Amino acid sequence: MLSLKLLILYYNAQVSEVLANVKAMNKVLRLGILVRLQTN
Repeated sequence: MLSLKLLILYYNAQVSEVLANVKAMNKVLRLGILVRLQTN
């Protein structure tokens, strides 16, 4: 039972890390698009 709890905690940590990475990527992409639009 304890191992299941740890597994769930680990899974939640992984998911939140992935979401944080996606957010960061979106910021970078959005900035890149804005820069490209301004230079055109």
